[in-house]
Amino acid sequence: MSTLKYLGAQRRRLFTARKYLNGFSSLHTGPNCSVELHSQEEEAVIALGSNVGDRLHNFKEALKLMKKSGISITRHACLYETAPAYVTDQPRFLNSAVRAVTKLGPHELLAALKKIEKDMGRTDGIRYGPRPIDLDILFYGKFKVGSDILTVPHERIWERPFVMAPLMDLLGSDIDSDTVASWHSFSGHSGGLSGLWEKLGGESLIGEEGMYRVMPVGNGLLDWSRRTSVMGVLNLTPDSFSDGGNFQSVKSSVSHVRSMISEGADMIDIGAQSTRPMASRISVEEELDRLIPVLEAVTAMPEVEGKLISVDTFYSEVALEAVSRGAHFINDVSAGQLDPNMFKVIAGLDVPYVAMHMRGDPCTMQNSKNLKYDDVCKEVVSELYSRVREAELSGIPAWRIIIDPGIGFSKKTEDNLDILTGLPDIRADIAKRSLAISHVPILIGPSRKRFLGEICSRPAAVERDPATIASVTAGVLGGANIVRVHNVKDNLDAVKVCDAILRQKSHPLKFRQ
Repeated sequence: MSTLKYLGAQRRRLFTARKYLNGFSSLHTGPNCSVELHSQEEEAVIALGSNVGDRLHNFKEALKLMKKSGISITRHACLYETAPAYVTDQPRFLNSAVRAVTKLGPHELLAALKKIEKDMGRTDGIRYGPRPIDLDILFYGKFKVGSDILTVPHERIWERPFVMAPLMDLLGSDIDSDTVASWHSFSGHSGGLSGLWEKLGGESLIGEEGMYRVMPVGNGLLDWSRRTSVMGVLNLTPDSFSDGGNFQSVKSSVSHVRSMISEGADMIDIGAQSTRPMASRISVEEELDRLIPVLEAVTAMPEVEGKLISVDTFYSEVALEAVSRGAHFINDVSAGQLDPNMFKVIAGLDVPYVAMHMRGDPCTMQNSKNLKYDDVCKEVVSELYSRVREAELSGIPAWRIIIDPGIGFSKKTEDNLDILTGLPDIRADIAKRSLAISHVPILIGPSRKRFLGEICSRPAAVERDPATIASVTAGVLGGANIVRVHNVKDNLDAVKVCDAILRQKSHPLKFRQ
């Protein structure tokens, strides 16, 4: 049961609270009246904005202070870079939003957020002007709150695309609770928040109107919707299925990286542990011994300027060391299943994280139990999303997550084909749970995999490049944003053609995730 508490000697009027038939409450306060609704726990939506100083650092600091204030973050929206509104002569904003649970009443929550703003250097200035951090309560439980200092839902939600976009990210296309149902009802639109978002322009606004969905990586912001990124593979292992043993020296590795960059690679993925079927696991120490000399040499190359380096590892200790030596993000084939510390380490590193679907480990992933699916796309979504949710609850925000459905990992040939042709269905199924995660980049890695050899009767992996091009084409036209390949030059040509097709106004995936 909720209880009412009077606050302040000057503020001793009782508000009225009444239940409506649709299950939410309306809280009304008079002038100079502050009241608190106390319950065991309420869910709130809080918008974040910043355009002064290090915007990403400001977000991180605000989230940390929110946690210390008794505000537990449960979901993150994507990250948006937006043109300033109302007062246009100021720097561009980063905008996002979070869902959180708290025992703070609405006015206590407001006070906590205002204190965070003040502690982070926000001062009274021009309304809608520059600020290091802006924190607004969009929703609080199933309640409407009205007082002289607080209005919930926030009165300007409905007119601001830069608020509506991250707000929609925090929902799923399926309504998962009575609280979310009440938020939809507050919109006043017959189609709820979804209908209102579509009325504003919906996904067509992303990339338009000065608003871009971005991922912080390296020293910049990656807008993955503009074109498909090509990730070149550098295997430092003696036993990888395609090119094992070819690049075990620093000199040969640097030469190969230089070649892939000259052919147009946007990213280089460096792996020092084989994850082919039945590969033996090596220790953290052995993986680091293989990786670090090459990583240091690669990051020192002038040609790498402006390119992104990822490290393919499922060990948190390797991830930590790799990022400290210049890697921009981590590619984990196990999505945290093979190292219980991975999520915590990545959350502290503030780098993008590729979470891939795999059952078991490389030694067991192709056994009969792990190859059993009734509906591979739906089961991949269910299993991968559960890992991503755990990552998010561990402090890895949606704006730093990349998902990989794991082509060739615990999949039969027909499963891999179903995934390649089912990427739109995978996004749609994820969207039922979280629109934010449905929008994150999808990485696919079909390059030279065994299933292509089975289809084309090509037992040698190096003979599977034409089949790789075909699978990459199918994946990109289905919505993949990053393709991981051995042959950069030929696959880049395929990607360029696919991107040209996707730019056509008539293509159903013109507005890519």
